[in-house]
Amino acid sequence: MKRMNRYMLLAIVVASVACKKSFLDRPSLSQISSDNFYKTTGELRLATASLYGGSPWGIWHKEANLPLGEILSGNAYFAWYGDFVQLYTRTITAGNAVILGGWKGMYNLIGQCNTVINSIDKNASASISASDKNAAIGEAKFIRAMAYYYLAMVWGEVPIIEDNSKLIQDPLLNRIIVADVYKFVVQDLSFAAGSLPLTDEKGRLTTWSAQGMLAKVYLTMAGLGQTGGTRNQQYLDSAIKYGGNVCNKSGLNLLNNYANLFMSQYNDNPEALFALQWATGAGIGWQEGNLNLTYSPSNDINPQRNGAWTPLAPTYDLYLNYSAQDSVRRKASFMMNGDYYPELNAAGGGYKATGQSMKKHIIGNEKDNNAPTMTYTASIEHDALLRLADVYLVYAEAILGNNTTTADPEALKFFNKVRKRAGVDPVTTINMDILLKERRIEFAFEGQYWLDLVRLSYWNPEKAVSIINNQQRTTFEYTNGLATPAAISTSIVPATVAAFKMQIPAAELTANPKLAEAAVPYY
Repeated sequence: MKRMNRYMLLAIVVASVACKKSFLDRPSLSQISSDNFYKTTGELRLATASLYGGSPWGIWHKEANLPLGEILSGNAYFAWYGDFVQLYTRTITAGNAVILGGWKGMYNLIGQCNTVINSIDKNASASISASDKNAAIGEAKFIRAMAYYYLAMVWGEVPIIEDNSKLIQDPLLNRIIVADVYKFVVQDLSFAAGSLPLTDEKGRLTTWSAQGMLAKVYLTMAGLGQTGGTRNQQYLDSAIKYGGNVCNKSGLNLLNNYANLFMSQYNDNPEALFALQWATGAGIGWQEGNLNLTYSPSNDINPQRNGAWTPLAPTYDLYLNYSAQDSVRRKASFMMNGDYYPELNAAGGGYKATGQSMKKHIIGNEKDNNAPTMTYTASIEHDALLRLADVYLVYAEAILGNNTTTADPEALKFFNKVRKRAGVDPVTTINMDILLKERRIEFAFEGQYWLDLVRLSYWNPEKAVSIINNQQRTTFEYTNGLATPAAISTSIVPATVAAFKMQIPAAELTANPKLAEAAVPYY
């Protein structure tokens, strides 16, 4: 398992923001690893800042986040890259680069979190207050929990590593049963919820971040191992508890304008409970910055008129989910032929789309963003992995629980807040189909839909399989207000429930044969 060792113990290579000072001005690995570091609260916060973006997140963010969340789920199509085509057609091999990138990216991040957590425990000065020390550990544990959550959702049973030094001593690790992986995630998030502050500087985690993620994890756990189309009520109640805390006690509100969520001028707005913090500038290395601008449809709207390689195209199936009334979210999520975006290449008169492609994360050039040093490999968008709208919909789903439908006023209140912001009519009842559709529309091109389908597959695998197999998974043309789908590829393999768990990368199995053994308990 030498490969995993390497990714777990990679150096934290991050750069300073070129355009402004912020907590993105991070220390080097040598500082973080030094026994002389962690002597002040400021140094603790510098150490945890290294976990919010840069190289710890770079591999997963580029290689796995949107490919797994959008292409694998049937939301998006990417034309020529073979490993992406495998996701789209469900012909995934053990050598698929997306699968390897997701695995190694998350374990790289976990290794960085472990370094910070264990170094604070070992080296933090006695002069630092317990609350400041625990808040810093809480940040690192939240981010580690996010990594294990993604691993569990994509692969199910995975190794748990809390101490990098033990990995060096014994690199051959067993996978852990998925229930225990989620239990570990809950433990980390619970520590974070009890240790993080109510408020902090812009972009930092708070207790509401941790409680929102706890609600989502408990909702996921509620379906695990269940049969008969029902979910564990105790876990649903926990999701209601933590989701309700965020919805009713945080004082946070949705950003008024949906499209503004995906513009750099609104980075780290109050709706963003956890957003990745990306530095920019010519010194940012490959997979150290936000590379989403490589999905831009045109060099005309990219920094230095460069880097628009191949766009992610929406599928016809995704398009069909949007009503005519839901134009705000549709236009902010993906472009269609004839759409006009005045904010892209604004100095040149804006941009008129000539085809169908992802709009989210396409923020324009350096002038549009008042970021002279921004490059296409280092977008300054701080993309959110957990939004308040997500918690609203999680809360509503947890209240629905095992009922077929609900008209519960609390569920409707927060569900309809999401719809009202989008300019669509409120609903008077909620069921699972309505919830799934709302989530798909609200979070399109944010890497969420595959995770939603996996969550559903835990407790209603027949429905999850049916959704996948009945998709109109194809591209479309759009002319004069009419969408015309292409023929659906005959190479797309029908899904079974096994499709909701990815295989372990072949390179990892070769390096660690224990990964092929049955998973074992952690507790």
